[in-house]
Amino acid sequence: MAKYTIDHLHSNIQFKVKHLMISTVTGDFKDYSVNVVADNPDFTDANISFEALVASIATGNEQRDGHLKSDDFFNAEKYPTIHFVSTSVSRDGNDITIQGNLTIRETTKAITLTGVYEGTMVDFYGNTKVGFEIEGKIKRKEFGLQWDAVTEAGGVVVSDDVKLVLQVQLQELKEVAAEVDA
Repeated sequence: MAKYTIDHLHSNIQFKVKHLMISTVTGDFKDYSVNVVADNPDFTDANISFEALVASIATGNEQRDGHLKSDDFFNAEKYPTIHFVSTSVSRDGNDITIQGNLTIRETTKAITLTGVYEGTMVDFYGNTKVGFEIEGKIKRKEFGLQWDAVTEAGGVVVSDDVKLVLQVQLQELKEVAAEVDA
Protein backbone atom coordinates (compact mmCIF):
# COMPACT_ATOMS: atom_id res chain seq x y z
CA MET A 1 0.00 0.00 0.00
CA ALA A 2 1.36 3.41 -0.97
CA LYS A 3 0.51 6.63 0.85
CA TYR A 4 0.83 10.06 -0.71
CA THR A 5 0.55 13.65 0.42
CA ILE A 6 0.41 16.89 -1.52
CA ASP A 7 3.58 18.62 -2.69
CA HIS A 8 2.54 22.22 -1.96
CA LEU A 9 5.43 23.72 -3.91
CA HIS A 10 4.20 22.14 -7.13
CA SER A 11 0.41 22.14 -6.70
CA ASN A 12 -2.48 24.60 -6.97
CA ILE A 13 -6.09 24.22 -5.82
CA GLN A 14 -8.05 26.90 -7.69
CA PHE A 15 -11.59 27.94 -8.46
CA LYS A 16 -12.84 30.17 -11.26
CA VAL A 17 -16.10 32.14 -11.25
CA LYS A 18 -17.58 34.46 -13.86
CA HIS A 19 -18.00 38.08 -12.73
CA LEU A 20 -20.68 40.07 -14.57
CA MET A 21 -20.61 37.09 -16.96
CA ILE A 22 -17.86 38.82 -18.96
CA SER A 23 -14.68 38.07 -16.99
CA THR A 24 -13.35 35.33 -14.75
CA VAL A 25 -12.11 35.74 -11.19
CA THR A 26 -9.62 33.11 -10.04
CA GLY A 27 -9.01 32.22 -6.42
CA ASP A 28 -7.18 29.55 -4.54
CA PHE A 29 -6.67 28.12 -1.10
CA LYS A 30 -3.29 28.65 0.55
CA ASP A 31 -3.79 26.17 3.41
CA TYR A 32 -4.98 22.70 2.45
CA SER A 33 -4.08 19.04 2.74
CA VAL A 34 -4.49 16.06 0.44
CA ASN A 35 -3.94 12.46 1.46
CA VAL A 36 -4.10 9.49 -0.91
CA VAL A 37 -3.84 5.79 -0.13
CA ALA A 38 -3.60 3.36 -3.05
CA ASP A 39 -2.63 -0.28 -3.50
CA ASN A 40 -2.59 -0.14 -7.31
CA PRO A 41 -0.11 2.06 -9.17
CA ASP A 42 -2.93 3.08 -11.55
CA PHE A 43 -4.78 4.67 -8.56
CA THR A 44 -8.09 2.96 -9.42
CA ASP A 45 -8.42 1.82 -5.80
CA ALA A 46 -7.29 5.16 -4.34
CA ASN A 47 -8.88 6.67 -1.28
CA ILE A 48 -8.51 10.44 -1.56
CA SER A 49 -9.22 13.02 1.12
CA PHE A 50 -8.90 16.78 0.79
CA GLU A 51 -9.41 19.56 3.33
CA ALA A 52 -9.01 23.31 2.83
CA LEU A 53 -9.16 26.07 5.42
CA VAL A 54 -11.70 28.63 4.24
CA ALA A 55 -9.76 31.43 5.96
CA SER A 56 -6.88 30.78 3.53
CA ILE A 57 -8.93 31.76 0.46
CA ALA A 58 -7.09 34.23 -1.77
CA THR A 59 -8.26 36.00 -4.93
CA GLY A 60 -5.75 38.83 -5.03
CA ASN A 61 -8.22 41.32 -3.52
CA GLU A 62 -8.55 41.64 0.28
CA GLN A 63 -12.06 43.11 0.14
CA ARG A 64 -13.32 40.28 -2.08
CA ASP A 65 -11.54 37.69 0.10
CA GLY A 66 -13.26 39.13 3.17
CA HIS A 67 -16.63 38.96 1.44
CA LEU A 68 -16.03 35.32 0.45
CA LYS A 69 -15.14 34.47 4.08
CA SER A 70 -18.34 36.17 5.35
CA ASP A 71 -21.75 34.58 5.83
CA ASP A 72 -22.74 35.72 2.31
CA PHE A 73 -20.53 32.91 1.01
CA PHE A 74 -18.41 30.44 3.00
CA ASN A 75 -18.83 31.79 6.58
CA ALA A 76 -15.28 30.88 7.59
CA GLU A 77 -16.01 31.46 11.26
CA LYS A 78 -18.88 28.94 11.49
CA TYR A 79 -17.70 26.55 8.74
CA PRO A 80 -13.89 26.74 8.80
CA THR A 81 -13.16 23.86 6.42
CA ILE A 82 -14.13 22.41 3.06
CA HIS A 83 -13.86 18.62 2.69
CA PHE A 84 -13.75 16.17 -0.19
CA VAL A 85 -13.64 12.37 0.13
CA SER A 86 -13.48 10.11 -2.91
CA THR A 87 -15.95 7.28 -3.41
CA SER A 88 -14.42 5.82 -6.61
CA VAL A 89 -11.58 6.38 -9.04
CA SER A 90 -11.42 5.05 -12.59
CA ARG A 91 -8.90 5.36 -15.39
CA ASP A 92 -8.99 4.95 -19.13
CA GLY A 93 -5.41 5.28 -20.28
CA ASN A 94 -4.25 8.55 -18.76
CA ASP A 95 -7.79 9.92 -18.36
CA ILE A 96 -8.95 9.78 -14.76
CA THR A 97 -12.41 10.18 -13.23
CA ILE A 98 -12.84 10.76 -9.51
CA GLN A 99 -16.25 10.48 -7.88
CA GLY A 100 -16.66 11.79 -4.36
CA ASN A 101 -18.49 13.84 -1.78
CA LEU A 102 -17.75 17.54 -1.36
CA THR A 103 -18.81 19.27 1.84
CA ILE A 104 -19.16 23.06 2.08
CA ARG A 105 -21.09 24.76 4.89
CA GLU A 106 -22.17 21.33 6.22
CA THR A 107 -23.83 20.55 2.87
CA THR A 108 -22.50 17.41 1.18
CA LYS A 109 -23.05 16.71 -2.51
CA ALA A 110 -21.69 14.06 -4.85
CA ILE A 111 -19.41 15.55 -7.51
CA THR A 112 -17.34 14.25 -10.41
CA LEU A 113 -13.82 15.41 -11.17
CA THR A 114 -12.11 14.51 -14.43
CA GLY A 115 -8.58 14.93 -15.59
CA VAL A 116 -5.33 13.51 -16.75
CA TYR A 117 -2.72 11.37 -15.02
CA GLU A 118 0.50 13.16 -15.99
CA GLY A 119 2.89 10.44 -14.88
CA THR A 120 5.14 9.24 -12.10
CA MET A 121 8.74 10.36 -11.63
CA VAL A 122 11.48 10.03 -9.03
CA ASP A 123 13.01 13.40 -8.14
CA PHE A 124 16.65 14.29 -7.36
CA TYR A 125 16.19 13.21 -3.73
CA GLY A 126 14.72 9.78 -4.44
CA ASN A 127 11.12 10.86 -3.76
CA THR A 128 8.39 9.34 -5.93
CA LYS A 129 6.15 12.09 -7.37
CA VAL A 130 2.86 11.66 -9.22
CA GLY A 131 1.16 14.40 -11.26
CA PHE A 132 -2.48 15.04 -12.14
CA GLU A 133 -4.43 17.84 -13.83
CA ILE A 134 -8.02 17.68 -12.61
CA GLU A 135 -11.15 19.77 -13.25
CA GLY A 136 -14.73 19.85 -12.11
CA LYS A 137 -17.72 22.14 -11.84
CA ILE A 138 -20.18 22.78 -9.04
CA LYS A 139 -23.20 25.00 -8.49
CA ARG A 140 -22.28 27.20 -5.51
CA LYS A 141 -25.90 27.76 -4.44
CA GLU A 142 -26.34 24.00 -3.93
CA PHE A 143 -23.75 24.31 -1.14
CA GLY A 144 -25.40 27.26 0.60
CA LEU A 145 -23.32 30.02 -1.01
CA GLN A 146 -26.49 31.99 -1.76
CA TRP A 147 -25.34 35.61 -2.13
CA ASP A 148 -26.70 37.12 -5.30
CA ALA A 149 -26.79 40.53 -6.88
CA VAL A 150 -28.01 41.91 -10.16
CA THR A 151 -26.76 45.07 -11.87
CA GLU A 152 -29.15 47.90 -12.73
CA ALA A 153 -29.10 46.60 -16.31
CA GLY A 154 -30.18 43.15 -15.11
CA GLY A 155 -26.80 41.41 -15.35
CA VAL A 156 -25.71 38.69 -12.94
CA VAL A 157 -22.80 39.80 -10.73
CA VAL A 158 -21.48 36.34 -9.74
CA SER A 159 -22.18 33.12 -11.64
CA ASP A 160 -23.68 30.11 -9.88
CA ASP A 161 -21.23 27.88 -11.79
CA VAL A 162 -17.83 27.45 -10.16
CA LYS A 163 -15.07 25.73 -12.07
CA LEU A 164 -12.55 23.74 -10.01
CA VAL A 165 -9.02 23.55 -11.41
CA LEU A 166 -6.44 21.41 -9.63
CA GLN A 167 -2.80 21.04 -10.58
CA VAL A 168 -1.69 18.31 -8.22
CA GLN A 169 1.69 16.80 -7.53
CA LEU A 170 1.65 14.07 -4.91
CA GLN A 171 4.66 12.78 -3.03
CA GLU A 172 4.81 9.21 -1.81
CA LEU A 173 5.36 8.97 1.90
CA LYS A 174 8.21 6.68 2.79
CA GLU A 175 7.62 4.16 5.54
CA VAL A 176 10.14 4.52 8.33
CA ALA A 177 11.05 1.25 9.96
CA ALA A 178 10.93 1.36 13.74
CA GLU A 179 14.19 0.56 15.43
CA VAL A 180 13.92 -2.20 17.98
CA ASP A 181 16.39 -2.39 20.86
CA ALA A 182 17.54 -5.93 21.44
